Amino acid sequence: MNASPVLPVPVPAVALATLDDMRERIRRKSKLKGRQADEVSLAEVRALIGGRPEGGHRRDLLIEHLHQLNDAWRCLHERHLVALAREMNIPMAEVYEVASFYHHFEIVKGDGQAPGLTVRVCDGLACELAGAQDLLARLPALLGQEVRVVAAPCLGRCEQAPAVLVHQQALPLATVEAVVLMVNRPPAQEGKAQAAINFVAFEHAEKSVPGSADEVLPAFTDYATYRSHGGYALAAALVNGEEDAGAVLAAMENSGLRGLGGAGFPAGRKWRIVQGQPGPRMMAVNIDEGEPGTFKDRTWLERDPHRFLEGVLIAAQVVGIASCYIYLRDEYHDCRTMLQAELAKLLADPPCPLPLIELRRGAGAYICGEESAMIESIEGKRGEPRLRPPYIAEVGLFGRPTLEHNFETLYWVRDIVEKGPQWFSGFGRRGRKGLRSFSVSGRVKNPGVKLAPAGITVQELIDEYCGGMADGHQLYAYLPGGASGGILPASLNGLPLDFDTLQPYGCFIGSAAVIVLGHHDRARDAALNVMRFFAEESCGQCTPCRVGTVKAAALMQAPRWDAQTLDDLAQVMGDASICGLGQAAPNPIRSIHKYFAHEVGEAPWPGDLPRPGAAVGTERAAGREAS
Repeated sequence: MNASPVLPVPVPAVALATLDDMRERIRRKSKLKGRQADEVSLAEVRALIGGRPEGGHRRDLLIEHLHQLNDAWRCLHERHLVALAREMNIPMAEVYEVASFYHHFEIVKGDGQAPGLTVRVCDGLACELAGAQDLLARLPALLGQEVRVVAAPCLGRCEQAPAVLVHQQALPLATVEAVVLMVNRPPAQEGKAQAAINFVAFEHAEKSVPGSADEVLPAFTDYATYRSHGGYALAAALVNGEEDAGAVLAAMENSGLRGLGGAGFPAGRKWRIVQGQPGPRMMAVNIDEGEPGTFKDRTWLERDPHRFLEGVLIAAQVVGIASCYIYLRDEYHDCRTMLQAELAKLLADPPCPLPLIELRRGAGAYICGEESAMIESIEGKRGEPRLRPPYIAEVGLFGRPTLEHNFETLYWVRDIVEKGPQWFSGFGRRGRKGLRSFSVSGRVKNPGVKLAPAGITVQELIDEYCGGMADGHQLYAYLPGGASGGILPASLNGLPLDFDTLQPYGCFIGSAAVIVLGHHDRARDAALNVMRFFAEESCGQCTPCRVGTVKAAALMQAPRWDAQTLDDLAQVMGDASICGLGQAAPNPIRSIHKYFAHEVGEAPWPGDLPRPGAAVGTERAAGREAS
């Protein structure tokens, strides 16, 4: 018997949404998530960076565009960052992470107001010795709430300590009265061109760079004057095939010139390595000069810019480079204005076919003095050092083989080639070869850039080039290589200053920034000052540096140091940090343990040493502890 089929029970239709509901749902889903740019902000951004070119805005110009906004509005409004992200077609998170990395960019959210005029008081070691803390304590009350007074890391004007920036205008040898006057009546600065002067001591007659210690814009050799005195003739001869590139490279190798930014790698060897890489090749020039105590590059640049630029052209022609990027620190506003104008003259009337030359602007990050971090910044990114290998000579700027040089290294090129390699290597004392530009500051009578033979001692540098110690001071200690190079006692005043001579003593010469301490100062306070600098300037990428510098600075404030813990921190930072900042940060700790143990309770105070008076940096320590 067949069963009857079971019929389905009808289910009434239920409307899930009306047609209008479905349209509204589609409309909501089609709307972009996140904050959207408003038309007013878009128009303001376009007015500054220009309309979108065919193919879109270049990603590597992000930091340049942030500077344009920051200069116009004295801050970075969040709405402008949203508009910039849309205009450049990159994620807002990417724009924000770059803008928030650099000290000179201040992001203002919502309807917040831009900060008023900013006065930056350098609290680097040389400026602390000269009274920076007194300026920081007194200026806020005198300038009022409309003017923001902030402590700033080394401004690169240590010979003019204490140094101050009023917005972007430098004020050397600052006093409270001078700062108040500049805030109320900013002076107009204009550099003066002068007859061509070869500031390189071709007869080694000059011991100091000419000019007054309080100059902001000294006289300089402009393009027309430089050309009329034979400038760019060598570069043009190379490009036109009248000079042999191989002979130039050989001269560089035979001169013994080493990289003068701090690492000391032989310049000629670097040229040959990059020359051997497949093209296209790039050049990146480092004028970030953020090492406390260093100001030599600024000193040469603001007086003789075209000697450096000719060195760039010679290197580019010999190595086969088509694109050159010059990275100049943001604190050198007056140098940047002058260099832009002189570059424009060179491009308008070139002595020969030129490579692409772009001037890029830093944004207040010491870490960008590290070569790979600088390359990241030129590419418009956060200035974080890269892991190596690969090295930038193989994979550098935009992924291409890159010749990276410090400013001063290129400054010597023309004179070495024209005068012969033996001219440069003929200078020197105690078996060392070459000339060095020593940035000397601190307790000396005449601070400044001293062009002296490699291998000179600090005592000879003080006596022969600086007019002796400042009145009322006796040599107690010195930093031979800026903040990173360690601290040596006066008893070691006879060591030759050059590459490879100071390592046995736990120090190095680096960029030849010599900071001199007197018997009223304490080496432990100098060490604390530079450790706080490292803690402030760490990029934060690696834990040993990010955490170690902060912890070390806290421990170094104790009257009696915890030697074991500080030694452990020094070991970890030196061994495990990615770049030279974290690796060199422990040097001041080790120097104090080795040479100044009496200052931190690890040894009795020597009977032949006078006890110092007011300690350097104690006011800042108290202020930060209170905060």
